[in-house]
Amino acid sequence: MHFTIVGKNIDVTEGLKAAVEEKIGKLERYFASETEVHVTMSVEKDRQKIEVTIPVKGNIIRSEQVSNDMYVSIDLVEEIIERQLKKYKNKLVDKHHNGGSFKEEFLEKDFVDEEEIKIIRTKHFGMKPMYPEDACVQMELLGHNFFVFYNAQTEAVNVVYKRKGNTYGLIEPEY
Repeated sequence: MHFTIVGKNIDVTEGLKAAVEEKIGKLERYFASETEVHVTMSVEKDRQKIEVTIPVKGNIIRSEQVSNDMYVSIDLVEEIIERQLKKYKNKLVDKHHNGGSFKEEFLEKDFVDEEEIKIIRTKHFGMKPMYPEDACVQMELLGHNFFVFYNAQTEAVNVVYKRKGNTYGLIEPEY
């Protein structure tokens, strides 16, 4: 595994690097050796946050954990990612295709799917073209924290969402 470790408001010491590479490195048994792992550590007041992103064959495995100690956050994030891998293995890897970034042993091992994803409701709605700012207003009027709309500028389906600090985000597709 190849690690890219960056810090925001924190100096990434050799000790922290070693802890990340040791703890997250345990996940190497699931991934091919050339797998990229992106780690961002940040500190805000008493919040020690770590974000780990692992791009694998069209999917992204991601976890973010916060505690008052960075080493605890590192431990937590590793446990969460391992649990995600086991839980969603059958959904992440199509057995009819090459496993890509995953090791053969991981692909062959079956894990119990504790919570199968079930879609229990489907909604249909018309999408008239609108601008992202108008979509934000519509989202607020509905009392939702996200809103799917047809962007009049880009002529593509986009999503606006509410962020912390009463700000908004826009998700646009890449083709």
